[in-house]
Amino acid sequence: MGRLVHFEIHVDDMERAKKFYGEVFGWTYEDYSEFAGMPYFGAVTGDDKEPGINGALMKRQGPPPQPGQALNGYACTMGVEDYDSIEAKILANGGQVAMPKYALPGMAWQGYYIDTEGNIFGIHQPDENAK
Repeated sequence: MGRLVHFEIHVDDMERAKKFYGEVFGWTYEDYSEFAGMPYFGAVTGDDKEPGINGALMKRQGPPPQPGQALNGYACTMGVEDYDSIEAKILANGGQVAMPKYALPGMAWQGYYIDTEGNIFGIHQPDENAK
């Protein structure tokens, strides 16, 4: 079975991206640049005892995504406990709304954002009362 075990977010400005994801989601980083041969920081996204995966921020190897272009790759979605407070952090740290908060009726709140590097990601707050 091909279960997702790692993700990579391509970035133009490593320090800016580390600050964004660190401030918004509390991620910490491990420098693997020496092994990767380029700027590459492992992203620790949470406690290994909880569901989820870790990933990395890596130096972008080509042009950044252009505004309005179709998604070329995968959109990572982060589970959050308080949608509105995380959205406020995203916006306060330079992120932008790509698709506003909407209800997945009876299941959750979902929305998509653009990070400081032009990448799209989602946030998801489980809520059986969402409508």
